[in-house]
Amino acid sequence: MKQIICVLVVGLACAVLADKDQEATILKHDAEVNVDGSYQFAYETSNGILHEEQGQLKTVGEEQAVVAQGRFAYTDGEGNNFAVQYVADENGFQPQGDHLPTPPPIPELIERALRLLATKSQKK
Repeated sequence: MKQIICVLVVGLACAVLADKDQEATILKHDAEVNVDGSYQFAYETSNGILHEEQGQLKTVGEEQAVVAQGRFAYTDGEGNNFAVQYVADENGFQPQGDHLPTPPPIPELIERALRLLATKSQKK
């Protein structure tokens, strides 16, 4: 019986949150695409979503690729705010945000070994 009540409560909470998102309206929307391949856009919604991005073409080797930088923010169903800044280029998608996990520091012994290997490979 307790499980059925829990499922009903969770289902009701999800339905309320879904209605909130379905009723969201666009507060701002700007976009510009240029002949040279550069672009920018920005939008914001009434449920707290924000996204801005700028990009342009870049020659990488013999290929042309789009490189972009931007940011987005949103509020989750529990009221927590999340913000991410990012760069997307030949090195991949590189997000930064306070809520994103970070790797542990490299131990001193391994860092020293990597520096030693790097200097030996440059001498060849």
